[in-house]
Amino acid sequence: MLQRIRSGWNYIRVLYLLAGLAISVQSVWTAEWFGLLPGLYFASMGLFAFGCASGNCTYIPPQSGTKTDVVEYEEIGKDR
Repeated sequence: MLQRIRSGWNYIRVLYLLAGLAISVQSVWTAEWFGLLPGLYFASMGLFAFGCASGNCTYIPPQSGTKTDVVEYEEIGKDR
């Protein structure tokens, strides 16, 4: 668990952590308790590196030189 918290930090994790803390503090400060759940969720995503904060939701471009399948279509008769 400590290894997961200490390693793999990038700007997305920091952004999730800061945004989650800001949402949590703002919801407690204004006594909007329903906002505490999303704030804690986003803060925990940044802290513990799960969800999109761990980099699983990032776009990975296709490798160059990959072969694409050619799709063949069959024409259906127009006499319906």
